[in-house]
Amino acid sequence: MLNSVRRYAKLILFDSRYFWWLASFVILGDFLFSQLIIRFVPYTEIDWETYMVQTDVYLKGELDYSRITGPTGPLVYPAGHLHIHWLLHAVTDAGANIPLAQQVYGVVYIASLALTCTIYRLAGGVPNWVLLLLPLSKRLHSIFLLRLFNDCWAVMFVQAAVVAYQTGYDDIGTLLFSAALSVKMSILLYLPALLVLLFMRNGLLATFRHIITLVASNALLALPFLEEDYWAYLRSAFDLSRVFLYKWTVNWRMVGEDTFLSSQWANGLLLGHVSCLAAFGLFIWCREHGGVWMVLRRGLTKPDHPAGYARVTPDYVATIFFTSNLIGIIFARSLHYQFYSWYAQQIPFLAWRTRYPTVAKIALIAGIEYSWNVFPSTYLSSTVLLIANTLLLAGIWTGYPNGVL
Repeated sequence: MLNSVRRYAKLILFDSRYFWWLASFVILGDFLFSQLIIRFVPYTEIDWETYMVQTDVYLKGELDYSRITGPTGPLVYPAGHLHIHWLLHAVTDAGANIPLAQQVYGVVYIASLALTCTIYRLAGGVPNWVLLLLPLSKRLHSIFLLRLFNDCWAVMFVQAAVVAYQTGYDDIGTLLFSAALSVKMSILLYLPALLVLLFMRNGLLATFRHIITLVASNALLALPFLEEDYWAYLRSAFDLSRVFLYKWTVNWRMVGEDTFLSSQWANGLLLGHVSCLAAFGLFIWCREHGGVWMVLRRGLTKPDHPAGYARVTPDYVATIFFTSNLIGIIFARSLHYQFYSWYAQQIPFLAWRTRYPTVAKIALIAGIEYSWNVFPSTYLSSTVLLIANTLLLAGIWTGYPNGVL
């Protein structure tokens, strides 16, 4: 009897044929756990009231983005955010029905978890038992279920986009990517990987078509605001120069406030971000396709043909998307606590794209989780976060940066 239990446990934890058995258990278990959190852990008001007040302003007829404000400030998200919260405003009695709003976000959380499991399964290369790590994040549950941040919607849409790209439904993927970008401009962190993927798999002309689709679909969602005052909309929804307050940052606490807020520091981080992306683009992401110059040559001489000649695998798609996102997170001047949702479910996947021993992978995951649960952040927690994120990226570089399969 004991031997049979051990045998079945081993199959479920390690045999990929039983992946969805364990994934189903994790999803169901986390659903029940989420219900307990909603029922017994107090809700914390941060931005939900502001989202609802801003929606009220919009519903009263205001289309000038610069005039749509709430208790914590002006509206600084693209139009998709406003459309989603218009629907939530309607079903939650103008935001007053918090328990119902939490249930909606609970559905978003479980959808995000299911999409994460799907990404892992399509990519492969991660033991089944790693799924057991996904429900363990205290901070992630808080972001979705107790704070109701809009980041949750952007994360869910971009995960769905990754699944679509993994399965070859690129047009659907681009529409889902556009939906994610219409909620929060942080989705731009994935854009370098998206361009590489589209160029490799579809060629130059098709890449332009996808980019036009991306821009046009976002413009369609924002059309009333663009017609009212296009500059006010673009300046508010896609403000790349926005400076976050030092007191709320999770990262770079160790550099001091004066340095943190300086333009020199911002420019240095931007240079680091671009340089790191360029290094992966030049030396890593095109390696299996003959190198970057061969890829560019094929793409430019035959713009209506794929620029890559090797198969673009689901593993490759997930790995370069998540790596591009991680690079952006490392070099972000400020990370607020809700920003953990941007990559929390990707960390175990990326840890298994390194060659580190399992104990080191677990230590990196634990170090990152620790850093995001220290409030307010400290010199130590920020330093641990930077070291862990950097080691994770370095491990990907020296490990399996294009996937393990």
